[in-house]
Amino acid sequence: MRARCPFHAEKTPSFHVSAERGTYHCFGCGVGGDIFSFVEAVEGLDFKGALKVLAEKAGVELVYQRGGKEQKDERDRLFELMEAATLFYVSRLDDASRAYLKERGAEEATINAFRIGLAGNDWSAASEFLKSKKFSDKEIIDAGLAKKNERGSLVDKFRNRIMFPIADSAGRIVAFSGRSFGEHASPEAPKYLNSPETPLFHKSRILYGFDRAKTAMRKAACAVLVEGQMDLIMSHQAGWGNTLAVSGTAFTTEHAALIKRMTDNLVLALDADAAGIKAAGRAARAALQMGLNVKVARIPNGSDPADLILKEGPEAWKKAIRESKDIITFLLDVLEDHAPQQDKFRRSVESIVLPFLSDVTSPIAREQYVAEIARRLKVSAEAVMQALQRVPLAGTAAGAAVPPRVESEKSDRAQNAIALLLWQSGLSRPAIDMPVFRSELIEALGEGAVQAAEALDESAKEALRFSAERHYGGTSNLSQDAQDLVRMLRQEGLKIKLAETSRALERAEERGETDKIALLEEESRLLITKIAQTHGKV
Repeated sequence: MRARCPFHAEKTPSFHVSAERGTYHCFGCGVGGDIFSFVEAVEGLDFKGALKVLAEKAGVELVYQRGGKEQKDERDRLFELMEAATLFYVSRLDDASRAYLKERGAEEATINAFRIGLAGNDWSAASEFLKSKKFSDKEIIDAGLAKKNERGSLVDKFRNRIMFPIADSAGRIVAFSGRSFGEHASPEAPKYLNSPETPLFHKSRILYGFDRAKTAMRKAACAVLVEGQMDLIMSHQAGWGNTLAVSGTAFTTEHAALIKRMTDNLVLALDADAAGIKAAGRAARAALQMGLNVKVARIPNGSDPADLILKEGPEAWKKAIRESKDIITFLLDVLEDHAPQQDKFRRSVESIVLPFLSDVTSPIAREQYVAEIARRLKVSAEAVMQALQRVPLAGTAAGAAVPPRVESEKSDRAQNAIALLLWQSGLSRPAIDMPVFRSELIEALGEGAVQAAEALDESAKEALRFSAERHYGGTSNLSQDAQDLVRMLRQEGLKIKLAETSRALERAEERGETDKIALLEEESRLLITKIAQTHGKV
């Protein structure tokens, strides 16, 4: 099976998966592995997290057993610490914070489902609680929950904040986002404070709510991106379980790649203020570069999704999403409203819209947009295309790497034969007679070439196996193809020998070496006969 690689931007598929061997390899960026390493990489998980995700998909219950003296690794400890911290913050949620959340529209069941908590005014309450659970100062600091003061004592990073736990793809808590709250909250403090980068939390790989939205995104064939935690919570409560949030960080191509594994369609529903519109623009470009179809839901000015749902109800939110427009049309509409003069509108289109259009990967969609822009500007499509060609690309896809080659081989056929040998020898039930095929290859290529291929490192072998599977995977008679390949290799070798013999014969004739001429003529006749036999002729 073949697809575009999820690990680097590309327009033509170079990522290959072998269901039979349970492995993958990309000829573009060189990554490869099995199902566990794939889930680890795409979901940003460790092995146990990948195991949990795959077990859930397969409907298998995982049962962990530990020896009494077995030491837990660092990440295990940090996951346990973050879970303990979540329970601590949830236990501190008081009447005032519950009242605030309900005032924002969150129901009790929603508050509980999202495990919303509270960090109070105490300087070290969370740290002291975690230390009582036998976590060390270093572990608490590594988890991003505390820092040391001048006296060397731990001080909590989150104080006077409503706490929103952030989970990884497997649903394990890896970070927090805290909203300033309470009478003791400092007016100088940022409204939202997120966990720093930690061994568990990498902002560019985590989207708030992704663990909850995965199934809904696949089912709806669409993802909805909002800006804040309350926007996401209210959207889920309103029935849009496919909603994600950027959670205070810029939306990146890595985030877009995360979404693209679930769906090709993204609706941006960021705040309607100037900052929200800019964020929507940046998010749209990142999404377009990853091949997503991007639409924008228009939120009333001065509002956000949470406010819209609270004030006008879930139907208004549903209407905003249903009536969302693709990014190019949305931009054209907004610019036409704000710049009705044709000349100003044209300049705005060139400076604002065309960079987005350059990120569109579908040539058909790009041509449709070009026609729409030309119609609105009252110019030819050729003029728009010429302007588009002057727009610098946001980035170029990585060039396809050539699979490792066996140095002693001189032709593509030799390369294919070696790859076929490695592929079939790695299968439990090869489709060709392997001892015979290997023996014939040794005869055609030389024993050194075959042994050199079999001595390659595993990553080079895997690349060659995928090369063979890509080339021969769809054949109906692999055994016949193998025989034809050996025949052509023999023919190729014989032709090389015939050429060498012909050159030697010419030199012998020039020098008048009669005895040598006779021997070379006989050798030439034998080679011609063998070449004819490889063609099925006598």
